[in-house]
This record gives sequence, C-alpha cells and structure tokens, in this order.
Amino acid sequence: MKASDLLVASLEQEGVEYIFGIPGEENLDFLESLAKSPIKLILTRHEQGAAFMAATLGRLTGKVGVCLSTLGPGATNFVTGAAYAQLGGMPILMITGQKPIRSSKQGQFQIIDVVDMMQPITKYTTQITSADNIPTRVREAFRLAVEEKPGATHIELPEDIAAEDSQSSPIEPSQVRRPLADEKSIKAAVSLLASAKKPVLVIGAGANRKLTSRQLGLFIEKQGIPFITTQMGKGVVDERHPLFLGNAALSSYDFPHRALEEADLIVNIGHDVIEKPPFFMEKNGAKVLHVNFNSAAVDPVYFPQVEVIGDIANSIWQINELLAPQDHWNFECYTKVTKAMDKHLLEGSDDPRFPIYPQRFVADVRKVMPDDGIICLDNGVYKIWFARNYRAYKPNTVLLDNALATMGAGLPSAIAAKMIHPDRRVAAICGDGGFMMNSQEIETAVRLNLDLIVLILNDSAYGMIKWKQAHAGFADYGLDFKNPCFVKYADSYGAHGHRLSATEDLVSLMESCYDQGGVHIIDVPVDYSDNDRILNKELSSISAKL
Repeated sequence: MKASDLLVASLEQEGVEYIFGIPGEENLDFLESLAKSPIKLILTRHEQGAAFMAATLGRLTGKVGVCLSTLGPGATNFVTGAAYAQLGGMPILMITGQKPIRSSKQGQFQIIDVVDMMQPITKYTTQITSADNIPTRVREAFRLAVEEKPGATHIELPEDIAAEDSQSSPIEPSQVRRPLADEKSIKAAVSLLASAKKPVLVIGAGANRKLTSRQLGLFIEKQGIPFITTQMGKGVVDERHPLFLGNAALSSYDFPHRALEEADLIVNIGHDVIEKPPFFMEKNGAKVLHVNFNSAAVDPVYFPQVEVIGDIANSIWQINELLAPQDHWNFECYTKVTKAMDKHLLEGSDDPRFPIYPQRFVADVRKVMPDDGIICLDNGVYKIWFARNYRAYKPNTVLLDNALATMGAGLPSAIAAKMIHPDRRVAAICGDGGFMMNSQEIETAVRLNLDLIVLILNDSAYGMIKWKQAHAGFADYGLDFKNPCFVKYADSYGAHGHRLSATEDLVSLMESCYDQGGVHIIDVPVDYSDNDRILNKELSSISAKL
C-alpha cells in the first residue's frame, strides 16, 4: 500500500467523514488517495477557516475533526486554529505537507520547522519519516486529541514519504473508559456539601457532555442547589431553570458574582482557568470543591480545597446518590440576586430604537431560534450581551470561544455546525470586524448548499476595544473603519444579502430567510453607545446594593 493510501485508510479506521482544508502540491499523493475514499474533502478558502470548522466538528461530536494544508504558509495559517482548539478543549488533527526530506529539490523554499512551531500549541506533533510509522502515529494523534482535556494534534507528511510503499496496516482504535473518582474523594465532597449552609454550583466547559448534562439536571432537581454557568458552559443545564443565577460573562461586579460572594461553598464542575475565572477566591473565603476530569492547576485565583477527579458524570451521580438535601441549606440570599438580574436583563429587550439596541437584538434572535437552534458567535462585545442575556436551553447551542477568544471563527463554526446538524437552525453572529477576517468562507457555504443565516453587527469599528477604551477613560481613537456594502458583497458570492432598516423587522426577516433556504447575510446596524454606561457604571452600581 502506498503511504498516502495507508494514511487515508488509517483515517477511515478512525471514523473520519470530512477533511477540511486547502491542498498544495506536497499533498498531491494524499489528494489522489483521498479521491478513492468515502471521506469527503471540504475545500475551504483559508486554512484558518478549515481549522475552525474541524474544531467545531470536534466540539459538537466529540470526534476528532481533521484539516489539511500544505507546507509553509498553509501550515502557519493553522496556528490560530490550533490554539483555538487547544485552549477550547476541541479535538482536532491537522495534517500538513512538506518538501521531500531525503533529498532537496528546492533548497529552503517555503520550508520552516512546522513540527517545532506546533509544539507549544498542540498535545502532539510529529513528522512522518517512514511509511511504516503512519498507523501508530495516526492512532496516537487521535488518542491524545480526544483524551481529557481534548485538544489539537498535528502530523506532517513529507512529499517523498507519501509516495513510499508500506506493508503496515491501520490500527483499530482501542476501547477506553474514563477513570472513576476515588470513593474517599466522593465522601469528602458529600461531607463538604452537607456541612455547607449556602452552596452554589458553577458549571464550566468541561461539563459540556451529554451524560454530564443529564446527571447535573438530576442533581439540581434533587438537591435544589442554585447554579451559575461560565460562557463555555452555557446550556449544560437549561438556563430557563428557576435555580439559574446567571452567566459569568463579566470578570466582576455582575449579578452572578454577588451570588458567589454570598456562598460558603462553590462547587466548580468542569471549569477551566483558561476561561476567565468567575470569582476571586480571596474575596470571601468560601471553600471550593473541584469536580473535573483532571486535577486543578494552582492559580492565583483558583486553589480548591477538595478535588474529585474522574469522569464528571459519574462523580455527580455518586455524590447525588449519597447526598440528601440539607434542612440547614439557605438559598434566600440568592433570591434578591435572581430578581435583580431578571429585571436588569429585560431592560432594553423591546427597545424600538434603530440602529438596533444589543439587548433587543439578543431578545429577537432568541425568539427566532428553536430550543435546539445553534448560534455561533465570533468574538466581540456582543458576545458579552449574548452570554448574559441569551438563555441557552440545550448543550452546545451557543458556540462561543472564551478560551482563545479569537475573531474570525463565527462563520466557519456555523458552516461546520450546519453540516453536522442539517435539520437544525444555525446562525453565525459576527461583528463587522470579525466577519471580514474569514468572510471568504461565504463561498464555501454557498458551494455546500447550506441553509444558513449570518448576522453582521455593523458599527464600523472594533466595538469590544472601543467599550474597554471608554471604560478606561481614554479618548476615542484608532478603532474606526469603513465596511463594504454587505448586501452587494453577499450577492457577489451567490448568497442573499439583506440590510435591516427597522428594528421591528428583524424577526420577520430572519424567519423569511430560514423559510427561503440558502445562505443569507444580514447587515444589522447596531447602537453600542450605552455599553459603557450599562455594563460598567450602571451594572456595578445596581449590583453593589444587593
């Protein structure tokens, strides 16, 4: 078997269905092998977009998303996607080409040490130096990509190695079950919860698994303990639940932080300090119970007293079996927080002004999206509004990145989400800055005949930094730009372009786009003028009185 055939066969053995990317001349043997495979090549318009798509597939399915590039500039374009997956806990495998390693035909043209470049931002990176090594290298890359915490892996296949012959065969994936928590740690957790007076749960990205979501739902129903979500933990438990205390979207002074300041025990489930910490432990001296797949890395803002290490779903189930709701638990202190939060989140949700108010925009998108609808957010100040104001009803229905927090991921993520869930409504929500970083993937979406809406919040500026600039008391400087006509831009790709001209038209326009099908780009002028007043000054003043 030719080495490139062996690599494709190994990917088939791992259950790969799609490879996202842009081949180069160093990938031609692999490309020929792929043409004979049931694996579908999804040709993208930029390698970064391919990596974001692969990472989103990994996030939504738990399987390894695979992406392909050539050497040199193709490989360097994977760097942001690798960091996105690595920090965000999304399993991906990047395959890059390389010049022949046994003889040079072009000197150092386009050659950089890609393996060394990938070392700090992947769990595993290697160059294939012999065709016979392909099965073991592929199996190891897939094993490490999905092992908790999931992340990025990389394999480089040089051009001459790809053409070699090999007698090796693909390796069948092994059956693996996650270790379970030690009995003593479970009992220590139960004891800590039983002795607490005002416990609260914080649910993070690591809990975003189907079984964990189910067990947490059962735990909350039985125990009646209020819960908070981190940005990447949204939807793990239905946020319409009466015990929901809000999302930790801001670093401090928001309503969830006031609840955490009241708690004497914080049960941190699946949280990772890569996300902005939703509390600072030294403020109130509360004890912290860490429930996760891995032990906690000690950090200046995170040093739990008790840890339960093992499969999270099983740990929650065990604790729930041994623990009974305690008569001395008192959650009245959280009631005033919930009432104040609910009131504040409703403000502006029906504001008729145009350009649209962010609170109204979030409320109207929520009206259009069904319970299982998926929104894919790019990175910008609107991410704060969606994290706080948009209630997620199911796991992985709000795809945002609060780990690398990169711009440019919204549209590629939405493409992958729609491919994986063709029967569900999917919307990409982007700022005008982030959208333009990977806007060329509109062509990919059109070519794939996807039914997709892309909402562009247009303020002709880098709004997140403007908000922070205003909060810092600095002059408005250096963050404004001009946009193309997004309607004509969409039409030029064969998509459908729209520009919102009245706030009250958004819901009907979105419904019409979904009914019509195809790719729709909606230019939404937005009014961010009150961001600093509401999210900084007003919110801090209101919550301080609680």
